[in-house]
Amino acid sequence: MNEINLDLTPYQLIAGVDEAGRGPLVGAVVAAAVILDPSRPIEGLRDSKKLSEKRREQLFHEITGRSLCWAIASASPAEIDRINILQASLLAMKRAVEALGMQPEIALVDGNQRPRLSCRAEAIVKGDSKVAAISAASILAKVERDRQMRALHEQYPQYEFDRHKGYPTAAHLALLRQHGLCPEHRRSFAPVKLLLAQTPLF
Repeated sequence: MNEINLDLTPYQLIAGVDEAGRGPLVGAVVAAAVILDPSRPIEGLRDSKKLSEKRREQLFHEITGRSLCWAIASASPAEIDRINILQASLLAMKRAVEALGMQPEIALVDGNQRPRLSCRAEAIVKGDSKVAAISAASILAKVERDRQMRALHEQYPQYEFDRHKGYPTAAHLALLRQHGLCPEHRRSFAPVKLLLAQTPLF
């Protein structure tokens, strides 16, 4: 990994940062930051979307057990509606980095945008498949976000959040039309906004 045009040799503490949950219609956007321990490498780190749920759970325990430090943070549906999903994602990332037990010297952030941090930050497109620390962060964020959706399913089983994880699938949209909104739905997202416009009673 680390197939990037960036000289990282001056840096000892390198944080990988990624988020999960930009696309769903419900729930928080979750971000994670990880500083890996070079003396305790973790096999199989890759983009979380290319791993099975079982493998992500296994790697979650390895990452949290072997990293120098890690942190998970989020931005709520209300914050997403107020400042938009991009800004909420950057906010969640900033919170994750600030929650780390060690101050990184540089943060490598997945995507083409970066949060404002007190350390140097570099945005890396497709970083979750190029940089091990970003892959680790993507796994932590994805596992935590899925856990949140399973918890939400316990609260609102009629929406079947455990199946579609809040993404705008045909099944989710049909259930949304049938049951209306729950408090965790993102009001600013187009399918939800459209439903609100059609049925003002919700």
